Amino acid sequence: MSDAASVPFSETKAPESADRLNRGALGLVDISASTMANIGPAYSFYFGFGFLVFTAGIAAPLTIIVAGIAIVLLGNTLAEFSRARPSTGGFISFVGKTFGGTSAVTTALLCGAGYIIAISSVLAVCGGFLSIVLEYYFKWNVPWGILSVILTAGAMVMMIRGVGVSTKLAGAFFGFEMLVLVVVSVVVIIQNAGHLSFTPFEPSHITDGFTGLAKGFPLAIYLYIGWENSAALAEETDNPRRNVPRAIFLSVALMAVGYVLFAYATVTGFGYSAAKVDAATIPFITLAHGALVAFAFFAFFAGMTSTLGVLISAVNSQCRLIFNAGREGLLPSWLGKVHPTRRTPVNAICTFVGIAGAIIVVWALLHVIGGHSGSMDPINFFVESSTLGTILILVVYFLSNLALPFYYRRFLPDQFAAVKHVILPVLGMVAIAVPVYFLSEPGQSAPYDWFPYAALGIVIISVIYAYILNSRDPSLAGRVGSIVADE
Repeated sequence: MSDAASVPFSETKAPESADRLNRGALGLVDISASTMANIGPAYSFYFGFGFLVFTAGIAAPLTIIVAGIAIVLLGNTLAEFSRARPSTGGFISFVGKTFGGTSAVTTALLCGAGYIIAISSVLAVCGGFLSIVLEYYFKWNVPWGILSVILTAGAMVMMIRGVGVSTKLAGAFFGFEMLVLVVVSVVVIIQNAGHLSFTPFEPSHITDGFTGLAKGFPLAIYLYIGWENSAALAEETDNPRRNVPRAIFLSVALMAVGYVLFAYATVTGFGYSAAKVDAATIPFITLAHGALVAFAFFAFFAGMTSTLGVLISAVNSQCRLIFNAGREGLLPSWLGKVHPTRRTPVNAICTFVGIAGAIIVVWALLHVIGGHSGSMDPINFFVESSTLGTILILVVYFLSNLALPFYYRRFLPDQFAAVKHVILPVLGMVAIAVPVYFLSEPGQSAPYDWFPYAALGIVIISVIYAYILNSRDPSLAGRVGSIVADE
């Protein structure tokens, strides 16, 4: 029997010369810490919670709980795929293996576009946040763009050095930010012990009821973005079929509990007043300063380490998706090359960060040309770019949920289970439809009003390109997912 014939699912076996990453370099703790660092609780909460309260009201913690449940539904899909066929390609391999080459290339392009647009917000905020800190403590007015370049370059050096080194660094950053967030939250709750209330968990206190919950839902979902980090690290993970699913659920559970604690402490510290929370530039730092002046410094520093942790862990995992797509021939092959000694996807890292940086430059130029240079604020860019990137990422989530039941019925019928492989994915698609609807709702202010059209344009271009490429290369479908993490 030939090698190709011995491979299940009628696929083409991966070429022996395919560049492999540093297999088995990471354990469960490593990929769990990397996933939670990618979520970046301080980074996400600092810049996202104020907008969530503005939308959903003082019962924003309830919205966070609902979003956590939705993420668990998505986590089930990724966990089931990873148990069956762990792959650095993640969503790309899973969707492509189910629906064929055109879907694989389409998903690769949507993943690349969505994650790169989203990571550009991190590049901007890392410099922007440091600029805020330097201004606050030293009255230094350093342009945030310069700081972003310096910090991003340093992070890239760590990522190229090795996945073990960079992942452990991101994990250390995460440990520090969680310590600060938990300590400040507990202290605030203790200080306000005399008038604690369940108001933040009462549906009646959500602004505009279900409508407010639904409108706040996309923002709450964004707090968890990065939960899928561990799947892309499968090839470098010891026993990925077991550890990747565990890391997914462990990370989501810890983040959900943490976010509820931070949110409850914040609204409690502001006297259950949505107006007061809205008035604060970064509510949690204002809260920390009010609890103890020294806490403000640690809160600022936690925000800085969190942003760098997100940058390192997000690029580490997300660039591996396009690396694997290049390795399997879905994207240009040079993206699929690794460093000869460090076994890191150096080309994919540089491309990923380079395009994200170019997006920031174009955004800045458009503001200058339009005569609105005063609005070139990194926090403003964070909200804008993360919103557009999230729309594309949600489309990929939807496709993955759609693919799961078909995959198990076709390739693993003996393991097919109605609850895990049909009911939960369908509920996951419903959960995704809610934020997609409100992110695409007509009548939004600029530039949010044209984001849905931009996302639709990217989807259409991706499908056309994928169809042409698949037509020219009939063997493409067989190469999708041909490199299995533990084989």
